[in-house]
Amino acid sequence: MHHDDSPPAPRPRRRPASALALAVSAAAVLACASACGAPSGPVDGAPPGTRPAPGPSAPSAAGSAPAGSAPAGAAPLAGRTVVIDPGHNPGNFAHTREINRPVDIGTNRKECDTTGTSTNSGYTEAAFTLDVSHRLRTLLRELGATVVLTHDADRPYGPCIDERARIGNAARADAVVSVHADGSAAGNRGFHVILPAAVKGGTADTAPIVGPSRSLGVNVAREFARATGSAPANYVGGGTGLDVREDLGGLNLSTVPKVFVECGNMRDPKDVALLTDAAWRQKAAQGIAAGVRTYLRG
Repeated sequence: MHHDDSPPAPRPRRRPASALALAVSAAAVLACASACGAPSGPVDGAPPGTRPAPGPSAPSAAGSAPAGSAPAGAAPLAGRTVVIDPGHNPGNFAHTREINRPVDIGTNRKECDTTGTSTNSGYTEAAFTLDVSHRLRTLLRELGATVVLTHDADRPYGPCIDERARIGNAARADAVVSVHADGSAAGNRGFHVILPAAVKGGTADTAPIVGPSRSLGVNVAREFARATGSAPANYVGGGTGLDVREDLGGLNLSTVPKVFVECGNMRDPKDVALLTDAAWRQKAAQGIAAGVRTYLRG
């Protein structure tokens, strides 16, 4: 879902930048159907009151990393810090007053958080994001990265969107990925990666991270398409798999490269069949991990 606030007003489709559109579309067409591969806290199962993620959750090993500047024999992401931000918290449903409290996002004020969306059968976005985030954490740790989660369903609700940004900033993260699933209309299919717009106002100044975040997002979009076989969204981003927004506090307040990944639409039956499949969720985590790895080793 559009996470830390209401969805923006509908916008006309943009003509995609040809190089980027071709890169992502080619990756989607050539995607293989088979899988390519923080602080401590609970990692197994969904919290009480939340429908658990369908299927087993045991992640598989990460694939081999490309050559880079790491010393011989060192893990490819050794010395790097990645923050994973699982969208929403399963406890938000029981704390509507708290999550509706406005917080400062630099340019204005928005709700602390939202409950997120769910499938028609009740599989919540919060359960989905935790499952994918756990898989992603395992893969990145296997690559040698230090991984921090903004939360692990280990608190009653939240954190608020401003605190989520502060966690990434305090960790001096080399990359931050916020994991989500959208709640658009049926028929709207595919994934997209949200990038920060150039925003300056109040405590927000994204100028230093716009370029690096776009590079991170392009890599994640390409590798996500390749790993999952999913196509870029047909309802946002003009077919590029990328969307730029200026209304999200989690991006506006970040001082480190950060993107949001909307893995699919929880209200479209065909996307739901993917999102509720454990094997596909593993591929989603592998695609995000590969994108982060490629970005950091670039």
